[in-house]
Amino acid sequence: MATNIAILAAEEGEDINPLLPATYDIVWSLVCIAVIGFVFWKYILPKFQQVLGQRSDLIEGGIKRAEEAQAEAKAALEQYQKQLADARSEAAQIREEARTQGQAILAEMKTKAQEESDRIVAAGHSQLVAQRQQIVTELRGDLGRTAVELAEKVIGEQLSDEAKRAGSIDRFLSELDSVTADSAAGK
Repeated sequence: MATNIAILAAEEGEDINPLLPATYDIVWSLVCIAVIGFVFWKYILPKFQQVLGQRSDLIEGGIKRAEEAQAEAKAALEQYQKQLADARSEAAQIREEARTQGQAILAEMKTKAQEESDRIVAAGHSQLVAQRQQIVTELRGDLGRTAVELAEKVIGEQLSDEAKRAGSIDRFLSELDSVTADSAAGK
């Protein structure tokens, strides 16, 4: 058909440019473009802008939520690190208190052990003194009886009088003590 129009136009003597469309095609094309543009501008563009706005809000909201979550995570991390540092210092303090208490208990136990040792030594010493005194008393009695028996045999008379016997024994023991003291002083 375009060739028919070009032939007709060539017969009429008009100069037709095959690259330019006919005027009525241009007019109807402009009308169609205007209607499509109006519909696009009136209905499609607002929906498109609404969707873009929602996506923009969603992205910005996501970014904001991510920043808030990151800030919360950072705050939680700082709190965790602070709690960890507090726990470490508390543990160090507890260890130091335990060490101090251990040293105090050890010192107390050493003191009690020393006191018990001193008490045992003192009790042993007093027991030794008491046993020594008992042995000395028994030996003095035995020595006195032996001396009286020996004196009776030597003298040949009976020292039956208790008063005489006690006086003789005491005198003999005091002489014996003085001899023992003199010999101990001489060493």
